[in-house]
Amino acid sequence: MMAQTQIQTESTPVLEVRGLTQRFGGLKALNDFNVTLMPGELSGLIGPNGAGKTTVFNLVSGFYQPTEGEILICGVKTAGLKPHKVTALGVARTFQNIRLWNDMTVLDNIKVAQHSQLGYGFFHSVARSKTYMKREAEIEQEAFELLEVFDLKDFAYDFPSNLPYGTQRKLEIARALSVHPQLLLLDEPAAGLNSNDAKDLIRLIRWIHDTFDVTIWMIEHHMDVMMELATQIKVIDFGETIADGNPEQIRNHPAVITAYLGDDNI
Repeated sequence: MMAQTQIQTESTPVLEVRGLTQRFGGLKALNDFNVTLMPGELSGLIGPNGAGKTTVFNLVSGFYQPTEGEILICGVKTAGLKPHKVTALGVARTFQNIRLWNDMTVLDNIKVAQHSQLGYGFFHSVARSKTYMKREAEIEQEAFELLEVFDLKDFAYDFPSNLPYGTQRKLEIARALSVHPQLLLLDEPAAGLNSNDAKDLIRLIRWIHDTFDVTIWMIEHHMDVMMELATQIKVIDFGETIADGNPEQIRNHPAVITAYLGDDNI
């Protein structure tokens, strides 16, 4: 069901970030940031508030254009591309603050996310041609299939605002997967969740990683969630990379402890 957007090999990085620097006026929000993600990785990006984490995601997804450096998605440079063009390359993301279309049904939230992959032009849409009708039927069927695998089918005709918070999170991730990404960016998916919902989220993300052919890169303040899921974690503080390693290395890294707890805790 989840066909991939780009053709790639096991040796082609899904994401390459080289020397990424971002300035906002006189403020340097990010300095010489580098990362490479290979197919199938589940990696993390952490740091204190204001460290530059969301800036990285905004750059990768095309919301910002870097001051310096370059970004490649499956070997394709994204310089100058708008967010919808980056999505078409195989990138999808969720946000710290859930961004669902609350005036649309759950089903329509899934369907409308696939606009970049419709496969028909303006004429077919206006004329409601056979091409249009066939593609719309395919999109609806795929949307129902996705809702079913996420246990959301019973909510298909409800509005997202009527769903429990944890279910809205699940819907947002399902919507991101509906565009068939090769790289899924999760920006604090556990934000606002209680401990039980956070445990469910861990199981969900692990299931997504095992079930869908997708590389996952996540930002998360809940360290138990991050340490449970990520095999590799990069840490930034004030826009600078201060550590990079597996969860055990990051947990015991002096610079990370200092960034989160202060010098008195070393």
